[in-house]
Amino acid sequence: MKKSYHLKITTDALQALFAPRALAVILAANRRQDGVRGQVGHPEYHFDDNRFSETRAYIEDQRALVVPSLEQGDARRAWQAFGRLTHAAQDFYAHSNYVSLWLAKHPAASPLPPDLFDPFDDALLASPDLRSGRLYYPLEVLSFIPALEGWVMPRLPRDSHAWMNLDDPGRGAAFVYASAAAVKSTRREYDLTALPMTTAQQDKFRGFA
Repeated sequence: MKKSYHLKITTDALQALFAPRALAVILAANRRQDGVRGQVGHPEYHFDDNRFSETRAYIEDQRALVVPSLEQGDARRAWQAFGRLTHAAQDFYAHSNYVSLWLAKHPAASPLPPDLFDPFDDALLASPDLRSGRLYYPLEVLSFIPALEGWVMPRLPRDSHAWMNLDDPGRGAAFVYASAAAVKSTRREYDLTALPMTTAQQDKFRGFA
């Protein structure tokens, strides 16, 4: 997703849980994943190139940094790790075809409310039809330049990130489902991360100690 939507999704999911200073660090780390160093050569940061297992491992690696960082008195490092993992988790819904698979599984005469969307359908998560956009460089980069988009898009395969992404509302009605799913997923990532913590650790993690 574009940075502004990552920030909105993260804020909507977490602002009631974290102190402002903690949330600010989480948001900055989340946003930094879309910098040049995070975009090139790191498909596991964004669930790109069908790197599902690699991205899930990356999320768990970042989660594993949180409690040790808190124990070492480095809450900022814990918040940064959490910001990075939430970015990856959010991108799953924008960079894969999970949304389209779910909507195809639940046809309706009228659009389903986004709050009914299930981001955690086990059958779909294990489906052989699940895939994410591939990055075809250098054309993929050129597709983000408005003046070149009309020339580039017909030259990119339909399984490219440029064709598949739900990064902003301009990508169509499915964006609202990807966004709603990302909010729920971000909240779930908090629950999973906080689950093994003591009450004191949770207070530090949330920025209230």
